[in-house]
Amino acid sequence: MTETSPIILVLPGGGYTHLAPHEGEPVAEWLRSIGWRARVVEYPVHTRHPGPLKAVQDAIAEERAAGASIVGVLGFSAGGHVAGLASVTPDAAPDVRPDFAILGYPVVSMVSETHRGSREQLIGLDASDELRRSVSVDLLVTDVSPPMFIWTTAEDASVAIEDHSYALGAALARGGVHHELHVFERGAHGLGLAPGLPASQWVRLAEAWLQYRR
Repeated sequence: MTETSPIILVLPGGGYTHLAPHEGEPVAEWLRSIGWRARVVEYPVHTRHPGPLKAVQDAIAEERAAGASIVGVLGFSAGGHVAGLASVTPDAAPDVRPDFAILGYPVVSMVSETHRGSREQLIGLDASDELRRSVSVDLLVTDVSPPMFIWTTAEDASVAIEDHSYALGAALARGGVHHELHVFERGAHGLGLAPGLPASQWVRLAEAWLQYRR
């Protein structure tokens, strides 16, 4: 692989307070094992919007400037939120938008009351309705949003599927955006690669989906 080969930027979760190690380098290593270049982006935490988003956009632009033919993002939880936000932010320049996104149990809505921790860190619990809507990924989807692969579990009590993954899937369907949404019955929040669990099937499913992204 060369510096111009397709690359996937990995964005760990952590509620915008930290970056979970098991959602970082182990995931990048898996991507390399299936033939993708990959690196972890250590976006800033304890930082208000648009700090994390700008860091991800800068990383995407850096890869494009270096000649990467395709730049994707893969994020978990809060990392899934900033990955999704980078994918759908209105009026963003083409060089800072990813070509596709893989989102694991992502935080999607900042209008919902669920996962207040991420909202508190990113925009504050006293944020206006306008600001909350402006960083809710599902409300920003359009018919030109990039393809997305989403997975989560029905037992995730931290980021409820009704408010987040289901809402995003519905928005993508309305926009006619290519996507897959997989919900596994068992598993708590924050599984990462989910080794030894039924939800680990997401790795195989994502690998198959990625075959069409090059």
